[in-house]
Amino acid sequence: MRCARIKASTADGHSIYHVMTRTVNGAFLFDDPAKETLRKQLWQVADYCGLEVLTFALMSNHFHVLVRVPKNGPVCDTELLRRYQVLYPKPTRFQQAKLEVVQAWLSSGDPEGELWRKRQLALMGDVSQFMKLLKQRFSVWFNRTHNRYGTLWAERFKSVLIEPKDKVVETMAAYIDLNAVRAGLVSDPKDYRFCGYGEAVAGGDKARRGLTTVLSGECGIDWEQAQALYRLTLFGIGATARPGEGTVSAEQLHDVVKTGGRLPKHVVLRCRLRHFTDGAVIGGQAFVAQHLADYSARTGRRRNSEPKSLPDLTDWGAELLTLRGLRTRATA
Repeated sequence: MRCARIKASTADGHSIYHVMTRTVNGAFLFDDPAKETLRKQLWQVADYCGLEVLTFALMSNHFHVLVRVPKNGPVCDTELLRRYQVLYPKPTRFQQAKLEVVQAWLSSGDPEGELWRKRQLALMGDVSQFMKLLKQRFSVWFNRTHNRYGTLWAERFKSVLIEPKDKVVETMAAYIDLNAVRAGLVSDPKDYRFCGYGEAVAGGDKARRGLTTVLSGECGIDWEQAQALYRLTLFGIGATARPGEGTVSAEQLHDVVKTGGRLPKHVVLRCRLRHFTDGAVIGGQAFVAQHLADYSARTGRRRNSEPKSLPDLTDWGAELLTLRGLRTRATA
């Protein structure tokens, strides 16, 4: 018999969960393109459900998410429609027509609009619905693109309710972001792009907001302060590991403590550029758009890449390496 999940809220009405799920038989199914799709869907589904992702780690046969579920409250129709469009950013013609009909229902008080509203609200503000929707959407994509069928996930997802006090949330976040270090994939979690810390260092606004919330609650410190404090926590915890797991070296821990957890600007920029190298073209938006258009005209195929601009380099100062040198490092 399946046990009921423990669900509770804090004094301010929020609750925080560490959720994890594995692939069937623990098979290593997810390559980098699959992880990237899962990363995008993670943010989409969280936005739709009204949940806040604090951090995450996407591995080849499982993933972890630290998520905060807000206190239940009213959601206006405008917000419902916005979230629906987030979940379906490229709707079919039928879905677009349906959305127009739904807008008419809602504005006129039609009973069909009330039913639609109830169906949407039933999927929001609940960690179980969030994980169900995320796993279902990713399974459909993965099976379709890999010519497979059947279940993708081994079991019901696991969830742990986290008490938001005495650095419990911060410690859990660090445990999640250190997954790639323990697996021996990287020696520094900033170098693993499919975790919350790696995305935040590379400039991801949503990932930065999540980790800043971990360090400060609702507010109180900015990202630079949060990054330094969190990096100290990561390397303090990462310096100890069970036998057979990757660990942070004593030299790395010493260097992080010596710098107070702050990353040099040229290292941060290199992390940003490394993420940009996943695309086919790097440069200004007009430059990228032109070359993608040339590619489509020449091959008759359309790439799924969106134009990606380089980060602003105007205020990085003289300590930067040359852009050419950084590109060499990023693509090595």
